[in-house]
This record gives sequence, C-alpha cells and structure tokens, in this order.
Amino acid sequence: MIGYLKGNLIYAEDGTAVLDVNGVGYEVNCSGAAYRELVNSRGGEVYVYTAVKEDGISLYGFISKDEKKIFLKLISVSGVGPKMGIAVLSTFSVDDLTLKIATGDVKGLSSVKGLGKKTAERIVLELRDKIGTVNGENIQAVDTVSDNDETDDAVAALTGLGFTRAESVQAVKKAKAAGATTIEQTITFALKSMR
Repeated sequence: MIGYLKGNLIYAEDGTAVLDVNGVGYEVNCSGAAYRELVNSRGGEVYVYTAVKEDGISLYGFISKDEKKIFLKLISVSGVGPKMGIAVLSTFSVDDLTLKIATGDVKGLSSVKGLGKKTAERIVLELRDKIGTVNGENIQAVDTVSDNDETDDAVAALTGLGFTRAESVQAVKKAKAAGATTIEQTITFALKSMR
C-alpha cells in the first residue's frame, strides 16, 4: 500500500498529477490544495490513499496528514467514494469542511458538483460527532460555555479544528466583543485572531 510520495512533477491536468519518484511515474488524483502545490512547485510531496478495485488501483493525494484523515472519514460515509471525497476536498479546505460539518451546513456541502442533499445530510449526520477527532478531540465532548447555543457551537467547531478549549473560548469572546452576531461571523473572526 502506497502511503506517501515525493517527486518531480512530470504532467498535471484536471486535478491529476504524475509524479516522477526515482524513475517511476505515479498518477495521483489530488485534492485542490495538493494539486496547486505540486503544480506551483513543479513537484513535492503528497500523503497518499491507495484505492484497490477489481478494475485497477487508484492513488489519491493530499497536502497534509489531516487532509488525508478527513478524506478517510468522508469515504467511510455510505454513498461517498474516493472520487467524491476528492471532489469535496477540491472544493473546501480542511478548516472549511470541518466548519461546514460541525455547523450542519448541508446547503454549503451540496455545492460540491455531484453531491446531493441527501448525501450531504448523511455526511453531517455521520461525521458531526467524529469530525473533531481529526485533531484528537471530539467536538461533542466540549462543555458548554454559556446559555447561548451559537456560542457553544462556535467553541465546539473551533475545538474540532484542533484548538484547545481555552483558546476557543477566548477567541469566541473576542469575536463577540468585536461585534460578530452569527455563528459564521464568530468562527471566521475567531479563526483570524488565532492564526
């Protein structure tokens, strides 16, 4: 099983890159971030998922281990195969996707070409509890910080992105103090203040 490749770019088109690794060309279906990095740098490294089927072997490449982990969670959902998983990660960054799942943004997920509303709902339903484990902490395990559900959801989403509970609470407080009113505004402001 191939889990990682590093090499020079031979050819790239429509999200697929061919990497020369010690004289062997590997064709890799890449996430949007991995594809851009390989094309811009004329090569580089990708974390790889190897899909084995009766009709052949396909390689899927990711820019980071976290991106690969969230891909594995996506394809664990019934109706989401590797091609759809790559399409999702070519549309959204890991942070954006985590946020959409944590906040139940079915409409946003459905914007991915070929991803219907029912499948988007299934992704939210099946991964909402698991998505925080991408960075080792479960979103649902977060204690509430207030009587305000939106504030609690914002803290949960940030925790799911890998920030500590203390960092998340502090960032949400700053966002609220700066005038953020919706959960999207709160999380966006909080993410900017934490980076």
